[in-house]
Amino acid sequence: MPVPRTALIYSPLFGSYSYGDDHPFKLQRYHLARDLMDAYGLLDLPEMEIRDCRPVDEQLVLSFHDAAYIDRLKEFSLSDEPRADFLFGLGDADCPVFKGLYECAALGAGATWEAARLVEEEGFEVAFNLAGGWHHAHRSRASGFSYLNDAVLAINWLVARGRRVVYLDIDAHHGDGVQEGFYDSDQVLTISLHESGIYFFPGTGFEEETGEGRGCGYTVNLPLIAHTDDAIYMKAFDEIVYPLIAAYDPDVIVTQIGADTFRTDPLTRLEITTHSYGYIMRKLKALKIPWVALGGGGYDLMNTARAWSIAWAVMNGVELDPRLPDSFVRKVKPLGYPHRALLDAMHWSEEQERNIALEAAEKSIARIKELIFPVIIGRYSPA
Repeated sequence: MPVPRTALIYSPLFGSYSYGDDHPFKLQRYHLARDLMDAYGLLDLPEMEIRDCRPVDEQLVLSFHDAAYIDRLKEFSLSDEPRADFLFGLGDADCPVFKGLYECAALGAGATWEAARLVEEEGFEVAFNLAGGWHHAHRSRASGFSYLNDAVLAINWLVARGRRVVYLDIDAHHGDGVQEGFYDSDQVLTISLHESGIYFFPGTGFEEETGEGRGCGYTVNLPLIAHTDDAIYMKAFDEIVYPLIAAYDPDVIVTQIGADTFRTDPLTRLEITTHSYGYIMRKLKALKIPWVALGGGGYDLMNTARAWSIAWAVMNGVELDPRLPDSFVRKVKPLGYPHRALLDAMHWSEEQERNIALEAAEKSIARIKELIFPVIIGRYSPA
């Protein structure tokens, strides 16, 4: 029996925890995305599997995270009472403390490790963990809804096995925790396209942040300003991301494919749609590099469900009907979702705002070509 090409990592426990009714990070989006995939027939394809997962091993957790931070995280996870320790970033509005917190984070990180293991050990071409992408978690501090940095842990495991990895982050927020994990490494090329930290959380991710020591030139940041639309976003990807990945030619690519870049996301000001999102998924698939995909952000739940369904379809080489399945529409309509379309038309932002966004993107692209291309393109491209 042939080995399945793709794997979707999914635990029935995803979404069983809650950050609180008023918190923008709704874990129920995993169920919504899975429901849409199911309605499209994407969960019973002949060359895919759905795999469950277990919590991440603590030894792997300590490959990045500080032991004192993990001890406090576990302590708070056992409590029924509100707790806070701002030294470790716990208990504020972004990173609330709730019973089962550590188990929730460890399960998501375990799912990402399982995705990496399937690609590395079982020969899957793609493994997708919806509940991954907690890219703001730092070595000894929770941040930005993130408690354990699943991407860093899984990449550490891959690097320990001798693999060179590209980490690509297309979430609207800078992948600052992952950058921290590999800022001095030349075994991991981290690339983040995000809304500019000049005015936006987490306030980092500028072009001059390029790594240090052996890692100098292996950290790539492409900040984009408000009103960046589909065409600008695709230009940035084509001129920076694609040639760098092709030149570095990694053994594995790990992507954080958050959908909070979409123009109707309530927390961000970028203006992309399914048009450029799908374009990037297809370009990544065309690389034919073993691929670990992680969900990431997305605070309009229907945007997230549509984006991840598109991504999973691309990963499996399936074309989807541009209209949502009737069964799914009937299911979500009582929940207040009026959506009928899977795909959006290509979007152009207003002319004056677009010109400003384009000029800023072109300056960033030029700066990255100056700072990064001599290191990566120069070193890894054939003579």
